[in-house]
Amino acid sequence: MDYNFTEEQKALRQELRNFFTAEMKNAPPGISEGESIYDTDEAWAFTRHMAKTLSKKGYLTMAWPKEYGGRDASIIDQMIFSEVIAEYGAPGVDGFGVKMFAPTLMLYANEDQKQRLLVPIGKAEVVYCQGWSEPDAGSDLASVKTLAIKDGDEYVINGQKLWTTGAHRSDRMFLLARTDPESKRNRGLSVFSLSMDTPGVEVRPILFLNQAHIYNEVFLTNVRVPASDRIGPEGEGWRITRSTMNFERSGIGMFIEAKQTLQELVAYMKKTKRSGKYLYEDSALRRKAAKLWAETQAGLSLCYKIAWQQHTGGLDISPHIASESKVFGSEVRQRIYNLGTEILGLFGPLNQSKWSKLDGTMIGGYQNVLIATISMGTSEIQRNIIAWTGAELPRYK
Repeated sequence: MDYNFTEEQKALRQELRNFFTAEMKNAPPGISEGESIYDTDEAWAFTRHMAKTLSKKGYLTMAWPKEYGGRDASIIDQMIFSEVIAEYGAPGVDGFGVKMFAPTLMLYANEDQKQRLLVPIGKAEVVYCQGWSEPDAGSDLASVKTLAIKDGDEYVINGQKLWTTGAHRSDRMFLLARTDPESKRNRGLSVFSLSMDTPGVEVRPILFLNQAHIYNEVFLTNVRVPASDRIGPEGEGWRITRSTMNFERSGIGMFIEAKQTLQELVAYMKKTKRSGKYLYEDSALRRKAAKLWAETQAGLSLCYKIAWQQHTGGLDISPHIASESKVFGSEVRQRIYNLGTEILGLFGPLNQSKWSKLDGTMIGGYQNVLIATISMGTSEIQRNIIAWTGAELPRYK
C-alpha cells in the first residue's frame, strides 16, 4: 500500500477545499452532514442544492464508471473527496443513496436496474431512505417480518418499518423483506427498491421532544412493487444487505471529526491556564491526548487501507474490516469527548452562554457520540463479527 499522494491528488484536495470554502459561506446556521439536514425546509433546500452542485461538478461520483455518470477516477480520489467534505461538515452526499445503495447496485443490479436506479442517484435526482429496522427487528435485523409475496410480475408488500431516517424527504427506499413466509432468520429475504409515492405507503413522523422531524415509521399496506425492482436473486437479500452494511460502516467521516475535535482540545490546552499552569503541562492530560491522537491516526490509516483494498480488489470488503472501522471510530470519538468534558470541567455543559468554551459544541458532541456505538449495529455486534469473520473464532451457542 502506497501512503503517498500524487501531485494530481494533492491538487484535487486543494480544489475541493476551495470549493467547500466558497459554498459553505451560504450554509444555514448549524447545518452539517448529519441527520439535522432532514428537519427544516431551509436545511433541506441547501442540502439538495449542494447535492446538485456536487453532481454537476463530478465530485459525487468520481470513482463511478463513466457509463453510469462517473469519472472512472480511483477509489483513492473518492476517499480524498470524502475526507474533505467531512472536514467542512458539508451536506450533499445522500448517505443512503450514494454511500450505501449505489455501490450495492454496482455489485448486484442488472444492467437495466443500473440505468434506471443507479444513474439517477449519481445525478442527485433521487433521494433514498433505508427500510431495515422494524418494531421487532433492530439490532437483530435478520428477524424482519415485512412480507413480500410474489403475484405475477409484482410483489405485494405488507409490514412496518421503524426509525426510518428522512423517509418524509425521500423519493425511494431500499427495502429488506421476507419473500418466503416459511423461512427463518436470514434465509428467504430479498431486497427491493421501492418508490415512496406507491399506493399503500404511509409515512408517520416520530418527533423529538423539541419537535424536530428526522425519524419516521413507515407502514406498507398491500404495496405493489414490480418484480423488476427486486435487486439480485430472490432469497439472496441477506448476502446483499451484508454488503450494504459494509458500505455503511466503513467511512472516514468519524475519524475526521475525531481528529478535528482533538485538535480543538489541544489548542485549548495550549492557551488555557489552571492553577497558574497551562493545561498542556498536566502530564495526565498530555498522555491522554497523545494516546487519542495515535488512535485517531490509526483509524485514518485503516480507512485508507479499506480504500486501497477497494482500489485494488473491488468494492466489496470483508465484514470484519468494516466492523473494525465502525467500532473503533465510534469509540475513539467517545473517548475524545470524555477527555473534552474533563478538560473543560464545569464549562463543558455550557452552550449559548458567554461562558461557553469551544463555541459550546462539546456538550452536544458528548451527548451524541453514544448513539454512534448503537446505530449501524452496536459495538457488541461489531465485536462478534470481528471475532467470527476476522479472528475466525467459532460461534458460541
